[in-house]
Amino acid sequence: MADALTEKQAAYRVLARKYRPNNFDTLIGQDAMVRTLSNAIETDRLAHAFILTGVRGVGKTTTARILAKALNCSAHDGPSVNPCGECEQCVAIAESRHVDVMEMDAASHTGVDDIREIIDSVRYGPTSSRLKIYIIDEVHMLSKNAFNALLKTLEEPPEHVKFIFATTEIRKLPVTVLSRCQRFDLKRVESDVLVDHLAKIVAKEGCNADDAALQMIVRASEGSVRDSLSLLDQAIAHGAGTVSEAQVRDMLGLADRAQILDLFKHMMAGEAAEAITLLRDQYNCGADPAVVINDLLDVTHWLTRLKVTPETGNDTLVSEAEKTQGGAMAESLAMPHLTRAWQMLLKGVQEVRLASSPIAAAEMLLIRLAYAANLPSPVDLVKQIKAGNGAAKPVGGGNIAPTNGNAGGTSRQSVGQAVGQGSEAKQQPSTSAATAQVLALKAGGDSDHAPHPLPVSFEKMVDLFRQEKEGQLAFALSDLVRLVNYRPGAFSLNLDEKAPAGLVMRVKDCLKRWTGTDWQVTIVRDGGESSLREKAVAHQKQLLGDAAEDNLVMAVMATFPGAKIYAVREDKPEELLAESDEMAEHIYDDEPVNDFDF
Repeated sequence: MADALTEKQAAYRVLARKYRPNNFDTLIGQDAMVRTLSNAIETDRLAHAFILTGVRGVGKTTTARILAKALNCSAHDGPSVNPCGECEQCVAIAESRHVDVMEMDAASHTGVDDIREIIDSVRYGPTSSRLKIYIIDEVHMLSKNAFNALLKTLEEPPEHVKFIFATTEIRKLPVTVLSRCQRFDLKRVESDVLVDHLAKIVAKEGCNADDAALQMIVRASEGSVRDSLSLLDQAIAHGAGTVSEAQVRDMLGLADRAQILDLFKHMMAGEAAEAITLLRDQYNCGADPAVVINDLLDVTHWLTRLKVTPETGNDTLVSEAEKTQGGAMAESLAMPHLTRAWQMLLKGVQEVRLASSPIAAAEMLLIRLAYAANLPSPVDLVKQIKAGNGAAKPVGGGNIAPTNGNAGGTSRQSVGQAVGQGSEAKQQPSTSAATAQVLALKAGGDSDHAPHPLPVSFEKMVDLFRQEKEGQLAFALSDLVRLVNYRPGAFSLNLDEKAPAGLVMRVKDCLKRWTGTDWQVTIVRDGGESSLREKAVAHQKQLLGDAAEDNLVMAVMATFPGAKIYAVREDKPEELLAESDEMAEHIYDDEPVNDFDF
């Protein structure tokens, strides 16, 4: 009895191997490639080298073996579209033991020596078949030197040799190799085709499976036949021959799709308490927080597509309940709110994966989303500013807070209605510089609402940069430029070679924000007055000289031998470019003051 059980276990093969296609008729999801290869075989227009590319599990290696059978099947006089699969040639190829069909894994044979063996062997004809075929899997793993060594043979191989390459990273292959091969891109298998394929396999295995469970498996496999068969094999074992939606959900650690839609609805309605409770319930049932956030991303993407292309709702993987609930949410939610939720979820999923406590990170993410749900979009803010003549209306009384489910009136019909919920709140006119800057940037600028009038002189303009805490730009304008001419709204400068790059653009941007006017700044190579710093230093020296000749000062100097005049303060120090004390420290060394590091 034990020997029989051991023999049965040893004979078992996983579904991905047991139901591997043996001919082109059983290869699913690749109709375009099958049609091309079939016509090429029938018309005797076969290339000498093929390259098969696509994601994992779509049939690259399987296609290579089927093609090798079609070329070497002994049941036909020549290459045939329908290999028998029973002759010695077909059986040997299927079992990877054919002497003339050599399969090489480029991941473990990457060097020139491995390619040299192929180059040395291609000169000899096949031993027991029509053609000698080399199948190189994961060919992108070959080294650069190995590719170069293969080029000549790949371009002009003997008539009895065919090359078949398979790769998941087509962009890593040199163009010199791609140009010598006939390329086939294997696409992901469509969902409805894959569901039908799994249903047939379940019937052959004598098992039972719900349609919803198969759809969940197909969704998780992302178009890969091998992945879907592996998951189905696991689900059959998990359910002892019965595959149900609940079992697959528990096996994959997924949350219920209906619960994900409810979670998304609470989140977008600003109901933080309900969203957190629902997330915690799913977590207690075994759902992975990162998977839940990924599901929310999928829902956001699906609803966005549903708004742009309504025919998306006809997807066979979507249940009727999901279509009804999703269609209602897609109609009520505005596009700006969906795109904002997408950006926040996309950033948050990385935080959840890297956090020491994924559930805590997921809860914080949902709280942020709930608080942001009632915020107006940038378009709504601009409309409010225009309608209020510069006074932005606070939304929801100025402090956005999600509802707790007990306050009533929280089942909003659309996210856009949240913008108008602050109409009963107390209106507070905005006097901030940010509001004035927004007004100044509208449609080419609005100088009537600008924070500052146009400076009447270059000196006043530099003072404006100091007033707005732009110290670096103020230093550059005072020390590293020479003014050629100036009028409000336009001026010409002669830049010093030490002037920082991008100075003019930064100055223009600041002036436009502050004055609401597009300034014209011209750069000239020659001419110009002394810099403001040079003028200030010269003026300070003049004041020191005049003070030293004053009778009263001379008497003080005579009374206190060794005394020194450091600075002279005028009645209106604001007219000077710089503080007198700062200038006095550098009067005697004639070095410019540089308090900023560019």
